[in-house]
Amino acid sequence: MASFSVVLCVLGLVIVGHVAYAQDSQQDYLDAHDAARSEVGVPNLSWDDTVAAYAQNYANQRKGDCQLVHSGGQYGENLAWSSGDLSGTAAVQLWVDEKQYYDYDSNSCASGQVCGHYTQVVWRNSVRLGCAKVTCDNNAGTFIICSYDPAGNIVGEKPY
Repeated sequence: MASFSVVLCVLGLVIVGHVAYAQDSQQDYLDAHDAARSEVGVPNLSWDDTVAAYAQNYANQRKGDCQLVHSGGQYGENLAWSSGDLSGTAAVQLWVDEKQYYDYDSNSCASGQVCGHYTQVVWRNSVRLGCAKVTCDNNAGTFIICSYDPAGNIVGEKPY
């Protein structure tokens, strides 16, 4: 009976450790994006170390205040913040959840709603992705940025 308990504890630790890691890896960011992109027939993204370095540099700059302020750089960009430990895949899901507010025919968001994060996720001409996550100073939560190259959300163009 004692050996059975030990096995359960070991399996539990492995599962918990894997789940915590599995939500913030490069592949997890890609998978979360590519799942949404495949729904609308857009090719997968590829991870780009240069774009990721840009995202990490900007995340490090926001670590002190974690305000949702865009970098104004050359890449498309989605930001997320949570008072807790937000995973990368959860951040992408927040952006993808805006799909319900996007009207493809009019290429616009529903009145009073936001959908630009979603359209950046599925922007057909964006092909390279880089994301970063930091824990905010003073236990002020988590800041996540994903950068896209080339940038999407070009006025007058549809995402796909």
